[in-house]
Formats: sequence, structure tokens, C-alpha cells
Amino acid sequence: MIETGKKAPAFTLRNQDDEKWALTDAIGRWVVVYFYPKADTPGCTTEACDFTDSIKDFTGMNATVVGISPDSVAALKKFQDKYKLKVTLLSDPDKKVLEKYGAWGTKKLYGKETVGVIRSTVLIDPEGRVAHHWPNVKAKGHAAKVREALAAMQE
Repeated sequence: MIETGKKAPAFTLRNQDDEKWALTDAIGRWVVVYFYPKADTPGCTTEACDFTDSIKDFTGMNATVVGISPDSVAALKKFQDKYKLKVTLLSDPDKKVLEKYGAWGTKKLYGKETVGVIRSTVLIDPEGRVAHHWPNVKAKGHAAKVREALAAMQE
């Protein structure tokens, strides 16, 4: 379970370029980790494009933005190229990181319970602790809420 103030679970995954990306490599920076169900679907595209549109703001606040889904590396590369995404996309096909962060489980979709990715976001501080957790988010407008929270924490 993700708890504010606790150390964020460590992980290493492959990015859209099939390179290893480890959370420990980002120590000293803020990290926005957002979990999304599937590349190139409407909500996931909206969220990824919103984070991309704000990437200069996040970078200016010493923050890295990474999106994690169970998609293959090839699917992530195609998604990144199609929409010219500026965020790092990470592949978690075994869903181990999704599970560690509480982003995999039972959810309601159109009134039916299903098991899958729970759209959520974790903000990790430069020391590697959870600064904020959004456990269930709507894609549209979420990047702005994360940006505002990060700015407030840096005041």
C-alpha cells in the first residue's frame, strides 16, 4: 500500500526505447509516476498529451514524469512516436510495479467490476518518499492538478 511520507517502492522497468529506467536513478529530483491502462486509448492519450503539454513546467520544478502501463515496449514506442510524447513511458507486463503501487486490482467500469489498471498517480520527493498519492483519477485535467500540487509543495 502506498502511504504518504513512506519510502516509495523501488523499481526498474524498460522504457519506450527498451532501456532500463530505475527509480533510484531519479534520486534528487521529484518524480511523477502515473499509471494508465493502455497506450493509444482515448483517456490514456488525453493524460499523456496533457503531461507532455506541461513538461516544461515539470522540468522547471526539477520533476521527471513517467507513465507506467502493462503495454509492451513496442506499443509504448509506437504511442510515443504517434503523439510526440515527451514523458518517459515504462512497460510493466508482469504488473509487479502496478501491484506494489496499488494500481492493479478490482475496479468498476460502466457498473461492472473488472480487474485491471487503476488510473492513479504518485508524486515522489527528491529523497524517494511518497509526497502525494492520487488513488483514482480522471484523465482529463489531471496533469494540471499534479502540477499545482508540486508547485505548492515547493513554495
